[in-house]
Amino acid sequence: MDPQLWALANTAGTTVVALLATDAWSTAKSAVDTVWRRFHPERAEVVEAELVDTRADLVAASEEDRSALEAELAQQWQHRLRRLLTHDPEAAVALRRLLDDDLVPALRATGRTWRGDVTQRATASDHSRIYQVGQGDLHVRGDG
Repeated sequence: MDPQLWALANTAGTTVVALLATDAWSTAKSAVDTVWRRFHPERAEVVEAELVDTRADLVAASEEDRSALEAELAQQWQHRLRRLLTHDPEAAVALRRLLDDDLVPALRATGRTWRGDVTQRATASDHSRIYQVGQGDLHVRGDG
């Protein structure tokens, strides 16, 4: 699988699960429903029921168990989204749009911070430089 599609599925899966135990859970439900109804309408109702079950599991979890459960459920949704993108790579455009326009703003509005892995790859050649940051700000100054 293309690394960018892999990363998109992982980010979307993590974000969807993070939203499920918040007041913004309907945003996550709507986004997932939109993607499945467009690309696999025959599975949309089943996927929606799985999402509702995922939310119920998160809400029922004790505070000390919630973090581990959230990580496990995020992996499950990442896997579902990777399968979707493997079968329908054009779904990536729709998923990226929903992530950027709906899911990430909803997550920010809840006050939750991003938790998860950051994977970055870069290649430099000759005298080029690469500056990367996984979180926060990066300030680059001239050589002096």
